[in-house]
Amino acid sequence: MPTAAVSKVESKKTVQIQPMIYRSVVTLYRIIGIATLYLVLAGILSYAFVMGFYAVNTSWAAPVILAPSDDKSLDFMQKIVTSKQTLEDLKVDEKRLESSISEMIGHRTSLLNLEPELQDAIVRERTHNRAAGPQLSQLDQQKQADNLKTQTIMAQVKQVESSIDRDLAAGLITKGDAATQRAALNQAQTSYTDSKINEVLLTDNILEKNTTDTKSLDVLNKQAELKSEIAQLDIAINVAQEQVREESQQIDRLRKAIATAKQTPYELITSGGKPVYFAFVPYDNQGSVAAGAAVYDCYLNMVACRKVGTVKQTFAGEEHAIHPIFRTDVRGFLVQMELDRPESAKSKTVFLNRKPFFF
Repeated sequence: MPTAAVSKVESKKTVQIQPMIYRSVVTLYRIIGIATLYLVLAGILSYAFVMGFYAVNTSWAAPVILAPSDDKSLDFMQKIVTSKQTLEDLKVDEKRLESSISEMIGHRTSLLNLEPELQDAIVRERTHNRAAGPQLSQLDQQKQADNLKTQTIMAQVKQVESSIDRDLAAGLITKGDAATQRAALNQAQTSYTDSKINEVLLTDNILEKNTTDTKSLDVLNKQAELKSEIAQLDIAINVAQEQVREESQQIDRLRKAIATAKQTPYELITSGGKPVYFAFVPYDNQGSVAAGAAVYDCYLNMVACRKVGTVKQTFAGEEHAIHPIFRTDVRGFLVQMELDRPESAKSKTVFLNRKPFFF
């Protein structure tokens, strides 16, 4: 075949193929465009469905993983340790105060028992003084009269002593007799001196019995000190008892606070032992939560659900979390879960008490 005829045939084939290719490309482009449009539309509808689902569903919860090294856990441990140490210090101080109060009460009782004895002694002494004072005054007058008589006799003793000297000089008596007589006279002089001393002492006794002397003032001062010490003990006992009451109340408050703190999830994770699993439940979903309620984990966060555990207990303290879908701040509380499948604790959401659908 001539070359020109071949070229015409090839040109004719090329002209026929090009429209077919163009039509294929356009068709493919339309298919891809329609598929993409449907995919986008399906994505939008799916997103809207998910949003709507979690907006109206009241059984979802978000698993929460708490560790002992978290800030809240560490802060909880620090507060618990501080509270327990304060509680122990208060108990020791309370026992010390109670021992001190017991000792002060015993000392006060001894002083109170001593006070009437001291008062009785003062009364007895005053009664004795009132009786003995006049008697001593009479004896003092009699003693003074006796001393006056003795003084007259002592004047005669001087004359007798002079007579002894004359008789000795005249040789009428011996030196021994003179010495004996002088000794008797000296004894009489000494007795007279003692009698005057006794009269002075008797005057002192009369003054002591009839007036308030320094010894009586010392006794009264001791009585006042005794009453003052009893009053100070009363004040100290009242202050110590009030402090014991306040510390007892503080101990009760600390015990209640520690007991309340032990009912939080942080106590479970800081006490060690086996792993503990929690879930955050918004307040809107609290109607679906109860101890023993089933926990379901679902594929795609809402379908093909299976039971993975139960709710063990709920905690009253308020918690804040980020909504797993809407990414907004949500208020709620925590629950403890017992999981047969621990890997469900890593899911974005779980459902409590019932499945979101019938499958």
